[in-house]
Amino acid sequence: QVQLVESGGGLVQTGDSLKLSCASSDPIFGSSAMAWFRQAPGKEREFVATINFSGGLTAYADSVQSRFIISRDNAKNTMYLQMDGLQPEDTARYYCARDRGSHPTYEYDYWGQGTQVTVSS
Repeated sequence: QVQLVESGGGLVQTGDSLKLSCASSDPIFGSSAMAWFRQAPGKEREFVATINFSGGLTAYADSVQSRFIISRDNAKNTMYLQMDGLQPEDTARYYCARDRGSHPTYEYDYWGQGTQVTVSS
């Protein structure tokens, strides 16, 4: 069983920045693609960004591209999401997930419990 633990969320104002972390217990973390999702109350879970096993390839949802950066440190078994220029519409619970492949397949087998990001207007 792989455990994923998100951290770094909080309450911020419009225009602020946050950096989220996802710590993984996966013994082969460095061989798996990873992804970030978010879900606002009453809405469907939404894809945010994904990163391949080495960190050399990334992809983003149109809504966050140019504002968010996904990265990873395989020596620390940790994935990150740097969020700049936060807007109220970014308010959601943010989840990390393990992709089933080494490069993104957009199919996932493990999920964290999430960390809340709230952006005040």
